[in-house]
Amino acid sequence: MLNIQSREVRQLLHNKFVVILGDSIQRTVYKDLVQLLQRDSLLTPLQMKTKGELCFENDHLIEGGLLGELHNGTHYREVRQYRTHHHLVRFYFITRVYSEYVESILDDFQTGPQPDVLVLNSCVWDISRYGPSSMEKYRMNLETVFNRLDATLPASCLVVWSMTMPLGRKVTGGFLGPEGEHLSKTLRSDIVQGNFYGAALASFHLFDVLDLHFHFRFDLGNRVKDGIHWNNLVHRRITHLLLAHLADAWGVVIPDRKQREGPRWDPPAVSLSFLPPLPPSPEPPRKPGHRCFQGPPHPARPVFREDSSFTSDIWKPDESFSGFTDFTDAHLPPAPQDAVALQTFPGPRSAPCIPRDPIPFAPDPFHEEQSVPWRSSYRDRTTERAGQHSHGFVMRRRPFRVRDDVPYRRACNALHHHY
Repeated sequence: MLNIQSREVRQLLHNKFVVILGDSIQRTVYKDLVQLLQRDSLLTPLQMKTKGELCFENDHLIEGGLLGELHNGTHYREVRQYRTHHHLVRFYFITRVYSEYVESILDDFQTGPQPDVLVLNSCVWDISRYGPSSMEKYRMNLETVFNRLDATLPASCLVVWSMTMPLGRKVTGGFLGPEGEHLSKTLRSDIVQGNFYGAALASFHLFDVLDLHFHFRFDLGNRVKDGIHWNNLVHRRITHLLLAHLADAWGVVIPDRKQREGPRWDPPAVSLSFLPPLPPSPEPPRKPGHRCFQGPPHPARPVFREDSSFTSDIWKPDESFSGFTDFTDAHLPPAPQDAVALQTFPGPRSAPCIPRDPIPFAPDPFHEEQSVPWRSSYRDRTTERAGQHSHGFVMRRRPFRVRDDVPYRRACNALHHHY
């Protein structure tokens, strides 16, 4: 993820009209973008919680908020705008992805300046505040709003569908109300289905999709206690993801700055002149071996080899040699060595292999051979039935019949041959 500074944001959004439509999370996205357009500092918790204020960081409240009535109903309105000589950012608070109010917003785009960027998200309010069949209505409203955006906005406008972020196991936001408290535990799984519908329809209409649910699926520690909203660090990352998406769509190259510019602390150089010089390390002695061998010396302890022809000193002539080599034998040569070194090595005596008669196993007292009835093998019985076929396998042709009750067989007048 790119670390974009304030001066780069002002250059990227120079003479651009950015519109953000959504709920309280998108309002915080608008506030963080306005903050980043002026300086690199983060939002404070009080700025993130406050809604409907008359002024925030040199922006203006145009409609709703304190100009009307603050409440948590589905008819709450809030329109904010930040405007300079070269920048214009506007926010619309919506509680449904498509409604009469959204249609009035699209009419404003036709009569006034048309946006260059439109960031849209609405899911949590749609599937929790509009009755038991809210998911089906949400899917129909998605199709309607995307069709209207295709017909209203120009082709140069970049439409970004922002997917809903992960919710907590229990949601305690004030937007639910008494009629939606039973959905507090299932809402986190319902938004996954809503995100699927939104992303699929946005891709079908060739709109861009910013998957915030994927980006922050492992950052649940930065979510606040209500299970919906996030802290200022996450919102700055959302702004960086959005701006990086816009730069990629417009072909603008932003330098990847992994560390922030500024004074860096360099550790002081420590002089080691007071220490005595280290003696030169002696060259390790070379072991006899191949003339091209230039590796490290052989290990001091013996290495077990499977085809060893030596035995240990604890072997006695009256005992058979089982092929095991004792690792405690001090006379074993360091391995590997070639044939010349083995000839000159005064190794221990070799042990002749003394054969012994095998000891038969004791019979099982519970097994009586006479009590087991004789039964011919399966191969013998098959050979008897086959007659002259001694191999026991007979190839027979199985008749092939066409079933008339096959459910997916196409009706045709073709003749079916029996094999």
